[in-house]
Amino acid sequence: MKNLIIAILMVVSLGVNAQGKVKWLTFEEAIEKSIKNPKPIIIDIYTDWCGWCKKMDNTTYKNEVIVKYINEHYYPVKLNGEEKRDIVFQGRTFTYKPNGRRGYHELAAAIMNGKLSYPSTAFLNKEKQLLQNVPGYMHESKFEKVIAFFNHENYKKSSWQDFEKDFKSSM
Repeated sequence: MKNLIIAILMVVSLGVNAQGKVKWLTFEEAIEKSIKNPKPIIIDIYTDWCGWCKKMDNTTYKNEVIVKYINEHYYPVKLNGEEKRDIVFQGRTFTYKPNGRRGYHELAAAIMNGKLSYPSTAFLNKEKQLLQNVPGYMHESKFEKVIAFFNHENYKKSSWQDFEKDFKSSM
């Protein structure tokens, strides 16, 4: 009986963990999935040393409304801005570039238009075109609006100001 209760608790715990986390992909995995089943891509560009990145991971990306929304509507990517491995995208190989004590990854720099700011959140449409890079930490309440704005092509239908004014939060 005791073993049965432990087994049930483990299954329930695994279910909660599976629901409660963003299902992060590599950049290549997201592109591959998007080819088979087109969805927009959200990219969290971070570094290991970035305090605001860690804060966003521990708050914004743990909010159950945001986790559910991202997992349902986007292919989420975690991209280290100092990634050492090569990434091939649209026929180009993006590499790590040493620069002083630290370096940067060319793909992260391209997405951020050369303005290396961490964390940054970038949005690609279903055609894998960069829509926008949003630099800086975002609290859950703002982030919920931003991810909704770049989904369902809302950015084509409304200005940010009008969208934000009319937005109804699910939190």
